[in-house]
Amino acid sequence: MKEPIPNTLNLVIGAVAMSGCVYLLWLASHTSSWVVLIGAAVLFSYLNNTLFALFHEAEHKILHSNETLNEWFGRILGAFFPTSLGFHRCGHLNHHAHNRSEFETFDYVRPGENVPLKYVQWYCVLTGVYWTLPPVASLAYMIWPGYVKIPSLREGPEARQTASTTYAKCYDRAPETVIRLEVGLAILLQMAAFQLLDLNWVGWGACYLAFALNWCSLQYADHAFSDCNTVSGAWNLRVNPVVRAFFLNYHYHRAHHENPKVPWLYLERYIHADEFRPWFLSIYLLMWKGPKPLPADGKSPLYQHQLDA
Repeated sequence: MKEPIPNTLNLVIGAVAMSGCVYLLWLASHTSSWVVLIGAAVLFSYLNNTLFALFHEAEHKILHSNETLNEWFGRILGAFFPTSLGFHRCGHLNHHAHNRSEFETFDYVRPGENVPLKYVQWYCVLTGVYWTLPPVASLAYMIWPGYVKIPSLREGPEARQTASTTYAKCYDRAPETVIRLEVGLAILLQMAAFQLLDLNWVGWGACYLAFALNWCSLQYADHAFSDCNTVSGAWNLRVNPVVRAFFLNYHYHRAHHENPKVPWLYLERYIHADEFRPWFLSIYLLMWKGPKPLPADGKSPLYQHQLDA
């Protein structure tokens, strides 16, 4: 049975979260209190993840049943990241196609891989540096779409290890003009925010630094040390329900990978009753210990008692 898209709920949540993000950016830029600045940045990091969760729905075309509204609302949501809907969608659908394959097991060290590069990748995710990739890569695409055809991004062991070989090739089918216009829209909206809200780099930077750390904390915890299976290689993580609400059930990631056309509101219905569900914090803390050797059978080496001890 096809689950209905919560059209009105998504629009209302998006409008409220956008308003909150705009206010917090303004507050962070106009306060003289470090306590208020940090508080505004932390709250922004959660509300902007709400916007990203809706943006993720738009990528799968389940944000709104009206396709035109899905695309335009998704583009505005993307400006808060900031990135392009079309650019991010290509990469995200590529992720679904290659999840936990030899191209996307950043948590496991495979025989013959460049170990220092593996650790650099890993800690770029954990420290929030990875957040810069979508804005920088999409901006580069707007300036010169041809960069995705650079041979070093498509061929060789490093290209395979970093997954750039699959990501670069997925843009061969991308809507080039649309993406470039979307990046321009994101830039214009960010510039308008700076001008109309009289933002400064301290406030903006604090908010987006907090967002980068918060966003990156989940972006691989929902896959880390799971089975090497393209569809089921993810976790339905347990987490504080308030946090899960901000992320719109994004922690139910295995359910999403197994049912990518099911809206966020219904993902809990698709969680297997007897499956192993680790706590988010347990996985996140384990990630800081670094990548592990690839299991010979491709099965997760983790067990419930190990994570809950």
